[in-house]
Amino acid sequence: MSHARYHQHFTVSWDQLHRDVRELCHRLVERDFKGIVAITRGGLIPAALIARELNVRLIDTVCISSYEHMDQGGLDVMKGVDHDGDGWLLVDDLVDTGKTARKVREMLPKAHFVTVYAKPEGRPLVDQYLTEVAQDCWIQFPWDMGVAYVEPLVDQVKR
Repeated sequence: MSHARYHQHFTVSWDQLHRDVRELCHRLVERDFKGIVAITRGGLIPAALIARELNVRLIDTVCISSYEHMDQGGLDVMKGVDHDGDGWLLVDDLVDTGKTARKVREMLPKAHFVTVYAKPEGRPLVDQYLTEVAQDCWIQFPWDMGVAYVEPLVDQVKR
């Protein structure tokens, strides 16, 4: 799969991500979790925000690599966990094709799996998500962006 499959773009700001994670937490607040397992790297920041909102102090990681920028490749599991996920909240930023989600479901079949954003192919693999995004949409997360100067239109036209 390559970046050619993306025909739409969705840019998420830090403020939007924080609002979205807080809204997801409203749906989780009545539950008690032993801890959180973040899927790195994308799940780290949502997991930290969820941990704060739900007052969860125990955080672990599952380290899986499947993307190189916009190209999805094979799965490389660099670190797992030593339990089946019973009583744990499993967190990622996005479920896309479901490739990573299937692997972590095998590793943690009893975890409650949440993502902030979900695409149709991966959506059935998570227990909860906040926002559905089209399959052909590339989500630009705030940790992948920087603030840059944009030249005024009038100056661009005068060139």
